Amino acid sequence: MTPETNETPQTEQIGLILMPHRDFPKPPSGTRASGRRLWASIVTVFELEEHELALLREAVRTVDTLDRLDAVVRADGGMIDTPTGVKVHPGLVEARQLRIALARLLAALRLPDGEVGTESQGRRQRRAGARGVYQLKSIS
Repeated sequence: MTPETNETPQTEQIGLILMPHRDFPKPPSGTRASGRRLWASIVTVFELEEHELALLREAVRTVDTLDRLDAVVRADGGMIDTPTGVKVHPGLVEARQLRIALARLLAALRLPDGEVGTESQGRRQRRAGARGVYQLKSIS
């Protein structure tokens, strides 16, 4: 109850936690079904800062692009004929790169691992982020 009005604040239940009602950020315009599912699965559970929302927006766009690439590769097949012979579809190569980017974007969000209510909830991942450039060590 709020002391000023003697009213019970609106709440909604997410998993096993009762949370105050809040407005969820909207997904980026043009987001497709997979991107909307990813967006909803995160913003309905976690309150994100603006920099985290920027990472999530890029992750959502990446998921949608992966879906479009998958449709193209399914239509064309995994191998294509080129003037120099049969080669792997360029969409497969791009999808592999996008999956790596997606994994890094999601890791950069540093969401807790585990289910709501478990002991790991609230513990952030302890990774320092993506690795930098590897340098050669001098050989003496």
